[in-house]
Amino acid sequence: MKKKILRIGLALVIANSLKANAQYEKGNSTYKKYFIGSTLFMLADLIPDNNPPGMVYLNFGYRLTGKDVISLELKTWKYGWPIGIPYGKSYEADGEGFPGHIREYGFSLAYYRFIWKGLFAQVDVMPAWQKFVNEDSNSIGNGFQIFNTYSIGYHIKLFNDRFFIQPSIAITHRPYQSKMPDTFQQVDDKWPRFFYGQPGLHFGYNF
Repeated sequence: MKKKILRIGLALVIANSLKANAQYEKGNSTYKKYFIGSTLFMLADLIPDNNPPGMVYLNFGYRLTGKDVISLELKTWKYGWPIGIPYGKSYEADGEGFPGHIREYGFSLAYYRFIWKGLFAQVDVMPAWQKFVNEDSNSIGNGFQIFNTYSIGYHIKLFNDRFFIQPSIAITHRPYQSKMPDTFQQVDDKWPRFFYGQPGLHFGYNF
């Protein structure tokens, strides 16, 4: 699922890469300070898959300077496998999933800084409220977690900086997870709370 969406995004990036000059100049005060955006991974909701995310994602951002950016991100999605399963034979494999799924609702605060040209580093901290749903589609409990994302990516300006796209790669980390229902906890405890190599493909509109 993620790989299919990533291929679409990379095609867009390559098509527009010759126009990229992404870092905002230090002395340039004419750049647009606000933006709204989302992620192309929402397209995964349209792809037949055994783990559709049911994702809704919206962010609102503000450019403090040409190099410093903060944003508020509103998110919801669901997943049927522990987040810590690494890429490999166990990733989204039969027999490794939860006996149902987890639906999450959260908001995150993100800060990122341009390092060189369009290259940026980002830290994202998200408190998320969880609903545990069994295989009969019945809710069997609620939970809460803190979900952090540490990313490095590239900001590409499109159409005279009216739009942008940001491919990235990240490490995700759950520093806190409340008690899960026992049947979910037994599955989740098998895996770490870090995930390495999470792709990101955000886009946005400047105003």
